[in-house]
Amino acid sequence: MSHSFWSGRSLLVTGAGGFIGSHLVETLVRQGATVRAFVRYNSRGDWGLLSLLPANLLNEVQVIAGDLRDLNAVSRAMSGVSHVFHLGALIAIPYSYEHPLEVVETNVLGTVNVLLAARIQSVERVVHTSTSEVYGTALRVPIDESHPLQGQSPYSASKIGADKLAESFYRSYDLPVVTIRPFNTYGPRQSTRAVIPTIITQALGRPVIRLGNLEARRDLTYVSDTVNGFLKGAEVADIAGETFNLGTGTEISIGQLAQEILSLLGKEIPIEIDPARLRPGKSEVQRLLSDNSHAREGLGWQPQVSLREGLRYTIDWVAEHLGLYRPGEYHI
Repeated sequence: MSHSFWSGRSLLVTGAGGFIGSHLVETLVRQGATVRAFVRYNSRGDWGLLSLLPANLLNEVQVIAGDLRDLNAVSRAMSGVSHVFHLGALIAIPYSYEHPLEVVETNVLGTVNVLLAARIQSVERVVHTSTSEVYGTALRVPIDESHPLQGQSPYSASKIGADKLAESFYRSYDLPVVTIRPFNTYGPRQSTRAVIPTIITQALGRPVIRLGNLEARRDLTYVSDTVNGFLKGAEVADIAGETFNLGTGTEISIGQLAQEILSLLGKEIPIEIDPARLRPGKSEVQRLLSDNSHAREGLGWQPQVSLREGLRYTIDWVAEHLGLYRPGEYHI
């Protein structure tokens, strides 16, 4: 379905320079779509992770630099496209503790601008990106889409606001919005803001692995599976207004995850807790475990890549691109 569906279509991806966004852009170009990639403007002309795409693919992409907080820029970028994938956001939770206003402006106002522009341009569908962080620490597991939303960090609160705005535009204006809610995506190109590249880079080059909360449990989804969920969120008919969890339905603690990575590397390295990496107590999300049955039934989606297989792909990529990382340095 995917290949013929996207062939010849024109679409916009916001947050195209990010981890998931760059993989989504690559997949869409390979499937014959005409892709417009919206990246955050900076004076260096840096396109983020898009610069890691093969040159022949990148040449097919129209890159537009701007700011989601600028409605005119967003609306112009959306001119003439049939589908919008809205991934643009400030995503780092520690950064949101330090800069809550900037995070709210980008994630909430930026999303309003995408929704407004989509109305102006009469697009066929907006696929809006949520996050499992909106659920906070699980009150019950597995977490389905009706689980209460808990703003445990300014980041998660901003995404709850964005999700509710997407819902309101569907209910108020009949805007065809589908919300995709990934659970902890990982894979090649991810930065050390995320735990898996943090563990791998330290395991490859440090005598000790320094991490935050080792007891927190996460449902980890490989990036190609997440991208597939986004595509289905745009392709499947009659699902406007719905929200879909993308997760594997399995969980692992951060401590166990580190041991799994060390085992794949054939290494034994001590693991220490770094207090600087701990979230404030009431803000820590202890457990995320998805119920993905709605995505299975409504999208025909299911994860294809096992954790061990996905970790192996990610380790190989990080090892080949270690120069892109600063192992052991905690950056938000």
